[in-house]
Amino acid sequence: MADAFNFELVSPERLLVSEKVTEVVIPATLGEMTVLANHAPTMTTIKPGVVSVKLASGQVNKYVVFGGFADILPTGCTLLAESAVPLSEVTRETLQRRIEVTQAEIDKAQSDEHKTKLELFLAELTHLNGIVMPA
Repeated sequence: MADAFNFELVSPERLLVSEKVTEVVIPATLGEMTVLANHAPTMTTIKPGVVSVKLASGQVNKYVVFGGFADILPTGCTLLAESAVPLSEVTRETLQRRIEVTQAEIDKAQSDEHKTKLELFLAELTHLNGIVMPA
């Protein structure tokens, strides 16, 4: 059996997970990342995507995150999400609403830098919409 480590998934609204796990797959900004026990210390930003959590019991739970940071240590991992919900609670309407809000923010962006960041976020949301809610 794989070594277990502490994992917490926290959003401003609530603590979603605080468990012993054997594996966590996170959508890091520079690519998908698998965290196991004794991982090298790392801090990374998170893009919109699906976090897959394998509990010590073997059960796998999935959550949708909309950005944030992950702090990874050999003994644990904490993911501080800007917003997160269990995958089972995500609807096409929820994602479409986030896409529409982001498009409106792009239209109001005051600087090219801000507009570029919003366009990247929109692309990530659109990709997430295709993964979570396939046609």
